[in-house]
Order: sequence, then structure tokens, then C-alpha cells
Amino acid sequence: MPPVRKAIFPAAGLGTRFLPVTKAQPKEMLPLVDKPTIQYGVEEAIASGIEEVIMVTGGGKRAIVDHFDRSVELEHYLSQRGRSDLLHILSEVDDLSNKATIVYLQQKEPLGLGHAVWTARSMVDGESCAVLLADDVILGGPEPCLKQLIDAHHKTGATVLAVRRFPRSEIGRYGVVATDGGRGPLYEVTDMVEKPEPGTEPSDLAIIGRYVLTPAVFKELDQAEPGSGHEIQLTDAIRRTLGSHPVVALEFEGDYYDTGTVPGYLRANLTLAMKRDGLREELAPLLRELLDGELGGTGL
Repeated sequence: MPPVRKAIFPAAGLGTRFLPVTKAQPKEMLPLVDKPTIQYGVEEAIASGIEEVIMVTGGGKRAIVDHFDRSVELEHYLSQRGRSDLLHILSEVDDLSNKATIVYLQQKEPLGLGHAVWTARSMVDGESCAVLLADDVILGGPEPCLKQLIDAHHKTGATVLAVRRFPRSEIGRYGVVATDGGRGPLYEVTDMVEKPEPGTEPSDLAIIGRYVLTPAVFKELDQAEPGSGHEIQLTDAIRRTLGSHPVVALEFEGDYYDTGTVPGYLRANLTLAMKRDGLREELAPLLRELLDGELGGTGL
């Protein structure tokens, strides 16, 4: 199979769940500890062999461009003050754009994930490509999550979806796949539905924000009509390729953090902070104090 060289990052959403902070600040730039969420995804893409990162942005997203651009003025300021430690941190961000080309396209209207991916169609031009959603941060594992999907694509030639099992009470927030009943971790997809109503979900395997898409999906996006939420859904386009083109789901290995909701975002920040030396030692006593105060206040 030809290599998967390009990755699309849909980053044009309005981030309304995080208002008012996202009124002027892109949701993708909200930090996990001290690094923007979108940087985790770019690092994963590059570690998976991606050569070109395609950012699909919207109005008010200039901060994403500035983050991955070099700041000569800031470097000069830090150099004059001998802050080699901070210069090293900046160099790690600058190095990302040296390892992969980063280009930017604008989605003129927020018409859904499928439309955002379709906006980049001319940039991939008949190639299989990756799609990464910045809200879904996946760390750890034997290999980066996207690399696991790319390997599955090379093995099968199929469109590949990252999936994870969820309690059925929570799965209605996601796209959900039906499979051939195999034992995994790689499943043949027989059907899929976006955000199913409670009790109608075909399985407990939810689609997480990592994909490898074949050109057949873009052909379907060319003819897509609005679906769930009056948006053009990527899930619907992939579903229409079933039967004529293979689609598989990979139950990936790695730690998954959903930063798309306020509770999930706070949970991810706390978890990653507690895994970092130096922060853990400062936070652990504070958490114990807060928990003791909360328990004492409730009489437990």
C-alpha cells in the first residue's frame, strides 16, 4: 500500500461548550498542563510518519497559526536573559514544523466534521489520508495510536476507525460501529450510526477521533447531505462506502483523554499533572486537603 503521508486536523469548531473562554481563544489551544491540546495530536501524527499536516480552521483561529510559527522576538528576549531552558521548549515546538509541512485552509461555515474534512479534498487528491481530532488526546501504548491505524490500513487496504468500548449509558455521545462479531482488536465494520438514541446502539464500540480514510470516503463527501444535528457527518459518508469498500475498526492501545467537555478536560489536566514529576508532589497534598474538606463538610 502507498504510505499515508497527510493528516487533516479539523479545527474550525466554535467551542461553545467552553464559553466564554473560547469567545476569542480557539478551543484547540486550551492547555493540557502546559501544552495546547492540538500540539499533542501534531506530535502523534509526526511520530506516525505523517509528512504534511493540513489544518482546517475557521475565523478567530489565528492563535493556532502563531503557535506553530517561530517567534523570533520571544527567542531574542529569552536569549538575552540566558533562559536556555525556555528556549529549548520553544525549539521543540519549532521542530514540529521542520519535521512536517503545516498548511492551513479555512472552513467558511461550521457545517460539521464531514464538511471540514471535505474542505481539504484538493490537498489529499486521491490519496488515503489520516484525520485527527484535537479533542481526543491519546498517549502511551506500544506505538502512537495513529501509527496503529496506519499499520492496519497497510494490512487491509481499508478505511480504518479507532474505537474504544464504553458503557452503553455513555455511548450516545459518539459514532458507534456494528461489527462482524470477531474477537478483535481489528473488526470488520458492517454498519455504523452517529450518536444513536439510547437503546438503539449497535454495540459498545465507540468511534474515537482517529481515522485513516480511503479516497472512496471523499467521493461520498462530494455528495453528502446534512445528517444528525443538521451537519454533514463523516460517519454517514463512511457508512455509504460499506459493501463496496472495506471498513475496519481497530480497538487501539493507549490512554484516551476526552477534552471535548469541561469535566473531561479537567480530568485530563489533573491526570496528566499527577503523572508529571514535580507537579505530582505539589498537587497530591492539595488534593488530599480538598477531599478531606469535602468529606468533612458532608459529614461522611
